[in-house]
Amino acid sequence: MIQAVIAAAGRSNEPTGNAVHERAAYALAPRSGRSLASLARRLLVAGVLAASALAGAGLPAHAAATKGPDTVADTAEKIMDAVVNISTSQTVAPSRSVPTPDLPPGSPFEEFFEEFFKRRQQQGEDNGPRRVSSLGSGFVIDETGLIVTNNHVIADADEIYANFADGSKLKAELVGRDTKVDIALLRVKPEDGKPLKAVKFGNSDALRVGDWVMAIGNPFGLGGTLTVGVISARNRDINSGPYDNFLQTDAAINRGNSGGPLFDMDGEVIGINTAIISPSGGSIGIGFAVPSNTAVPVIAQLKEFGETRRGWIGVRIQQVTPEIAESLSLGKPRGALIGSVADDGPAAKGGLKAGDVVVTFDGKDVKDMRTLPIIVADTPVDKEVEVVVIRKGKEEKLKLVVGRLNESETAEAAPEESAPKTEAPKLETSKLLGLELAPLTPELRTRFKIKDELKGVVVVSVDKGTPAAERGIAEGNLVVEVNQEPAATPADIEKRLAALKKDGRRSALLMMSDPQGQIRFTALPID
Repeated sequence: MIQAVIAAAGRSNEPTGNAVHERAAYALAPRSGRSLASLARRLLVAGVLAASALAGAGLPAHAAATKGPDTVADTAEKIMDAVVNISTSQTVAPSRSVPTPDLPPGSPFEEFFEEFFKRRQQQGEDNGPRRVSSLGSGFVIDETGLIVTNNHVIADADEIYANFADGSKLKAELVGRDTKVDIALLRVKPEDGKPLKAVKFGNSDALRVGDWVMAIGNPFGLGGTLTVGVISARNRDINSGPYDNFLQTDAAINRGNSGGPLFDMDGEVIGINTAIISPSGGSIGIGFAVPSNTAVPVIAQLKEFGETRRGWIGVRIQQVTPEIAESLSLGKPRGALIGSVADDGPAAKGGLKAGDVVVTFDGKDVKDMRTLPIIVADTPVDKEVEVVVIRKGKEEKLKLVVGRLNESETAEAAPEESAPKTEAPKLETSKLLGLELAPLTPELRTRFKIKDELKGVVVVSVDKGTPAAERGIAEGNLVVEVNQEPAATPADIEKRLAALKKDGRRSALLMMSDPQGQIRFTALPID
């Protein structure tokens, strides 16, 4: 099986003169001894049978012959001139010279290697910086000279040029970039003040799987190239960033297409082509585009501020698994589970607590964990919003004022510290859920280096092969709550488990803390 890899669809610096042409010929001829009339009759029968099969499947008889829209020529003619080729160049520091091999004096290879390395140095292969260039795509969104492309197309470039369909070439300056969504905004000055051909954005949320789209770009440096396909999927997460929400299309996208537009059939930009999955670097019909509704707010901020200003509420979140949903009586998994709340952050000031499940934010449904950061990031800073949470099985409405995300901040998990190997004092413990539990004592706090402000029941050991072990619960962790009820002793946990079992619950939701205070939730089967 070929291992497919996700690759950026841009920065093509490959030669354009060695195009490979694949040919497929399909021939149909009568066999010897059979007349053309006989063959025609058989083909006619086959066609009737095929049409009958399609009708029986509820499909129109012409469905098998439909390959796409009749033509996109009229629309393409109106928008092609707004798509540009982006060329960049940068200076690369010289690579470290390879030392001449240490050979014995008089060795027959000594003279050969000396000559080889001397020739490389004379040719400048080992000395001095060198210039490299790359190619990508972009499109004009304002007739005064604003151009959108991918950030990775122009990353680290010393010079950026926009090459237009009429042969003109304009130097571009960087207005701003956003690395998390991979968007860059450029500006050029039109010659003689002549307005440029521009395109406008459409509504990517209106797209459905199966809708026809057009991709235009600069694949392999070939210049303006149009391909047609459909939307294959929506809301794809390809693990390229925290706000992944890609449109997937089978319109051919290749290296050099990055930063180019994905159009709907009305000629409006509904995506920015960004990445492909391919084992070879060429299109296999799986390409990804940033949706226009994700890109437009980012571009507006880059235009106004030269940077992005994303919303922030100060929470750590988890996915709501089926086990957690059952523990919280949510029915099906939905929303984002709050694992911890930052002190003095917008969420804390608004009354959100660890264990809340956010199901609506600013009037928008939070379908899963991945949806909430995208919605929050797109919310204007300082806006007061309503948040609907599920808390202890009931809906509550809260209000908070969205803060601004510090893009330079990185949230890192505290490093795990191993417990010192000291002789443990005799403990009164209980065995529950595959865990050996004990009250938090000064000795255990010292043994596991548990922060002074933390409270709960200490996990002294974990049985191997149990769900608790599989979910990563470790010695020194604390059970802080059971189904959103505080736990201070193993007896509290046992009492809570008995009540849940009596209510017919099959699992219990535990709020766990590591010795440094990092909170997470996990659901364990009661039986």
